[in-house]
Amino acid sequence: MSGPQSAAGEIGDKTDLIAYLAAGAKPRADWRIGTEHEKFGFCRERLTPLPYEGDCSVRAMLEGLTRFGWQPVYEGETLIALTDGTGASVTLEPGGQFELSGAPLEHLHQTCAEVNTHLAQVREVGDEIGVGFLGMGYQPTWTMDETPMMPKGRYRIMKRYMPTVGQYGLDMMFRTCTVQVNLDFADEADMVRKMRASIALQPLATALFANSPFREGKPNGFKSFRSECWRDTDPARSGMIPFVFEEGFGFERYVDYVLDVPMYFVYRDGKYIDAAGQSFRAFLDGKLPALPGERPTMSDWADHLTTVFPEVRLKRYIEMRGADGGPWRRLCALPAFWVGLLYDDAALDAALDLTKDWTAEDRQSLRDQVPAKALEASVRGRSLRDVAADALAIAHGGLKARAKLSAFGENETHFLNTLHEMVEEGRTLADEMLEKYHGEWGGDASRAFREYAY
Repeated sequence: MSGPQSAAGEIGDKTDLIAYLAAGAKPRADWRIGTEHEKFGFCRERLTPLPYEGDCSVRAMLEGLTRFGWQPVYEGETLIALTDGTGASVTLEPGGQFELSGAPLEHLHQTCAEVNTHLAQVREVGDEIGVGFLGMGYQPTWTMDETPMMPKGRYRIMKRYMPTVGQYGLDMMFRTCTVQVNLDFADEADMVRKMRASIALQPLATALFANSPFREGKPNGFKSFRSECWRDTDPARSGMIPFVFEEGFGFERYVDYVLDVPMYFVYRDGKYIDAAGQSFRAFLDGKLPALPGERPTMSDWADHLTTVFPEVRLKRYIEMRGADGGPWRRLCALPAFWVGLLYDDAALDAALDLTKDWTAEDRQSLRDQVPAKALEASVRGRSLRDVAADALAIAHGGLKARAKLSAFGENETHFLNTLHEMVEEGRTLADEMLEKYHGEWGGDASRAFREYAY
């Protein structure tokens, strides 16, 4: 989850907010791929969560990683993140989940090399202090009471506010992990096309990456419980945002949506001021109860953009937010899936054609089915598994057309192999885990720590 944002300038009126988003447009030659992935850290000896302080801890991990050139980032005197000068960072989610926010890279070979390097660094430090990392979408065994809260000011505000607006907000904060990719757009029209294709197909990504079938040691009735949590976290700031498919959608309509999402906080002088439930529109008029008479800066707007959580989020780039965290191969497959669909014009046309007959009701129905059914869900009489085969063929073609070659002359299509295999078998990682739980694991969900750790 993001830290304080940095954006220069005062805000005159709403047109400045629109211009802020529009400034993200880039020519195709400058399009990049930014991959983010979260993972659960645990003390190997006891399979317990990492506290912030101590020998086997979050802080010890962060300090250990500085040997590789990472620079510490503090909130007050508290070490909360690392940066490396390339645009990459290591940050903390509320329950101590470690997140790598990757640098903006040109192709997937670089993305996978970045993931490899990061996980090698994490393993080296973790091996020394008895820490392991698990890639799943939802924590399989720990209770909420067992899960620590990281010492970041925004998390205290969110923890108080979340239970007032949804059943699963705290689960989302403390016990989920995701992998996502951030992609660029050429202009407003390109943004609209990419938003429509990615929102329509986001439930498919959820199904392909479904990897969260346990809660507190038992099957939870879902294949992606992480995705189910988002269905009842905060309806004002999450969901399928159907207005994206309405005529006239563009930057201004998205700005209007974000303005109507209640605020969490304002960041001033190194501290978070609680503004939970208050209106950014009132802030624009100098009427925010938390800061009466003060008007927002562009940094406040950039901060507020990080507190909306739709299935696809627009900032100065587009974030794909539907997938559970998972094993190494999935960390490379997720960006491959979306780059293949969205970074080639013919592939994007085909993706839009694949979903062109889906209504808002169809898209929402698919979103509601997927947490429990994954690839067994259906849309307009077709199984999602069949839709997945079509979408993967499109993504494969898009990656092939990009012709981005590795040092060994390979294009990017092989990063989709794990997804092709899954669709051919009709079996998600969640299905695999449930089969093991009821079989060789003997009902012991903690086996996931050993078999699916990095």
